[in-house]
Amino acid sequence: MNDFTKNITQALFNQDKINDLLRHEIQQAVNDMLESELTAFLGYDPYARNGWNTGNSRNGAYFRKIDTQLGSIEVQVPRDRNGMFHQHTLPDYKQHTDLLEDMVIKLYSKGVTTREIANLIEKMYGSHYSPAQVSNISKQMIPKVEAYHKRKLSDKFFCVYLDTTYIPLRRETFEREAVYIAIGIKPNG
Repeated sequence: MNDFTKNITQALFNQDKINDLLRHEIQQAVNDMLESELTAFLGYDPYARNGWNTGNSRNGAYFRKIDTQLGSIEVQVPRDRNGMFHQHTLPDYKQHTDLLEDMVIKLYSKGVTTREIANLIEKMYGSHYSPAQVSNISKQMIPKVEAYHKRKLSDKFFCVYLDTTYIPLRRETFEREAVYIAIGIKPNG
């Protein structure tokens, strides 16, 4: 039985301990992957003699904080002396996982205010999103919506259903507005 197995059996009865344990293991795994990626790039292990006088060597690391579903992890991204190494494990400049961004977009589309979304995410995941960040994330949907509105429609429909539903929308104010729904059936189905 290794340390991880012991720790997880002890933490099974406490959700917070399991999350902390998994977060720590994910952090360790990501850091190990980044270190092995640098080793593969340089072509030698740390402290190996065949790495001496090669013209490029390890040059410490810089730290990145990434917010995940289990909480924040601290990642050490290694550097090389010549600045040629670019890691491929983590997306550049990304500080949050897609899960959190998807949740922000879904909450925003349901009519939750940006301030409420920021507070909810901080309470649930411990990740701090400012209302401005929430607004920027939700703006990612605008090009998709515009592309949907500009799509080419068929010229002929066998039948068209029209309906209206009232949902909370945010434009200048936050109020229930009519949303018109049109469903068309083509002659071929």
